[in-house]
Amino acid sequence: MALALVMLSAVAACTSEPSSPEPAPTATPTPKATKAADLSEHESGPESPIAYGLYVPEGATQLGPLFRYRSTKLIEAYRPELQAAQAQKDAETADRIAEDEANGTPSPTPTPTPTTRPSPDSFKLLEEPPRPDTTISLMRIDGDPGVVMRRMLAQMSAAVPEADVQIDDLSAYCRAKDRRITGCQAVVRGVTDGNRDIRITMSVDPGKLSTRTAPPAALTRPVMQVVAEYVGDPRAGQLARDTGSLNDVPDVDPDAEGSGLIWPKMDEDAPLTTKLVNGWTVPTDATLLLSSFTPQFAAVTTARAMEADQIAEQFALRNSPDGRVTKDVTEDLNSVSTMYAVRTKNGSIARAVYILSARGNYTALFYTPRAN
Repeated sequence: MALALVMLSAVAACTSEPSSPEPAPTATPTPKATKAADLSEHESGPESPIAYGLYVPEGATQLGPLFRYRSTKLIEAYRPELQAAQAQKDAETADRIAEDEANGTPSPTPTPTPTTRPSPDSFKLLEEPPRPDTTISLMRIDGDPGVVMRRMLAQMSAAVPEADVQIDDLSAYCRAKDRRITGCQAVVRGVTDGNRDIRITMSVDPGKLSTRTAPPAALTRPVMQVVAEYVGDPRAGQLARDTGSLNDVPDVDPDAEGSGLIWPKMDEDAPLTTKLVNGWTVPTDATLLLSSFTPQFAAVTTARAMEADQIAEQFALRNSPDGRVTKDVTEDLNSVSTMYAVRTKNGSIARAVYILSARGNYTALFYTPRAN
């Protein structure tokens, strides 16, 4: 490419006209519309699995992969076992070094080799490292928002049969001003048919009603976040996989919703320079996949793994009151997830999840304000 530019410059120099004694008028550039990035390769359609039988509902599109991580409760439950395994390894290493020195063959000090690979699983010393117990799906709602949300509510009802989920009344979960919806959240907690104690939280952000502006990269559509968590005993949660299918998912009649609430239409997306996730802005070397004002989240993809990892770590550091960050790495069959988390000065939780996979490099940022 550089050679081509040099050749083009040389051709231009040879064919240019003699310079005029009068300065050429400066042309005023014509503003060009910014073309939205093609995100199709990062999208997952309806029926894509989430967790505990949940799936992307018809009319929604998941952006990026599922973001999965170990909760603080799970990490703390297995920390004593990890510390014991580490102590055992250290003792074996010390014994080996002492034996080598006694035989007159001191063990050489290993020289670290620079690598761009992510760190190994934080619990790799255990025979069976604990699996992540939290899964987050980030979706753009392309269909009728009310119907899509009710389809998700129907799944939540099927996942936790004893929960009293209102499928045909959005006013049970949505805030509104002059009947225009300003935000929605539904939380279901209970035991599944497979005896799994879980909590499912669905949140929908339609955009800012006052300015009729959607979050950046939302394509003027509402965005939805679904969080599925195992909240029972951490060790008991590891005894079974988070697989299976839902039974008896209620049908959703598009005309049966009776709240009378209206989904406001957004005129445009907020610019990419908008401050998101506690003041964070999208770096120039990342492509924004999706974002939300409430709850605060942003998901990006990058060309290089190092960039995605740096975005995640730096987000956590900028929210850390003392410069310390909790880091946990989880290895899966086809990907490696690295979570960085901190509790801010005001008690909020800032969390970033970086995923390295064959599909690409992804980072999602989350900010959860302290509960009042």
